[in-house]
Amino acid sequence: MTTAPTTTGAGASPPPPPGSEKVPAHRLVARATGTYIARIQPQYLSDVPSAVAELARLRRGAGKRAHQVPDLWGVGGTEELTQLLDGRQGFFRAEYAEEAVFLAVTLWALHQQSGRDHGMHDRRQNLGGAVRTLIRKQGAVSADEEDSPLRKRLVRVGTAESLDSVAVRLREIVLLLRGAKLPLDYARLAGQLYRWQYRPDRAGVQREWGREFHLAATSATSAGTKAKPASGGETGDAIDRMLAPDEEYGGYAAGE
Repeated sequence: MTTAPTTTGAGASPPPPPGSEKVPAHRLVARATGTYIARIQPQYLSDVPSAVAELARLRRGAGKRAHQVPDLWGVGGTEELTQLLDGRQGFFRAEYAEEAVFLAVTLWALHQQSGRDHGMHDRRQNLGGAVRTLIRKQGAVSADEEDSPLRKRLVRVGTAESLDSVAVRLREIVLLLRGAKLPLDYARLAGQLYRWQYRPDRAGVQREWGREFHLAATSATSAGTKAKPASGGETGDAIDRMLAPDEEYGGYAAGE
């Protein structure tokens, strides 16, 4: 995956030619990520040697930037992303897309490590909801959730000023989710990471992570003990209907 270090400045993102593109760029990034993981995850769960080896390689890039791991150039969703980017380079920030897919896929590989019971990519669980569920799984009562160190980790992701910092802080959360066997929607996360790199969209992504965390509390309270567990973890659908995925990967709210 060849790419130059991403610039996170406030330069204007070139608009698509009128009528030439109807799918938002972040959805294409999410779709590429989800398509790749949906192909590899069942193979890994079935102990297919090639998939096991591929995840072992991908884990070496978890928490890093794409250009820092030359051994992974061309691995981990690149083919799917290239197909979706075909003909869109004039208004699509390819370097942002590559970084977002790389970070999401390598974090998923780290999350999935040694887990053969369930896939750790689950479209029903967003980042804020996963952190809230982890807090409750560790035994925190409602009054303590807002002051939890885990919530502070999520806040640190939201307040990071560089993609390097986001990568490291997300890696810390993913390791905790792995220990608790709680899944995460990596397609959604990839789309958010794409938007985060474009500074005018960053505040929307930050608000989205915070909203996910708070909506998870609302959903859990209204559902009570009847909440249906998501695959791979003891969590219900903590996503507001406004933020729910559609039939394709990446059909999520684009922020405010």
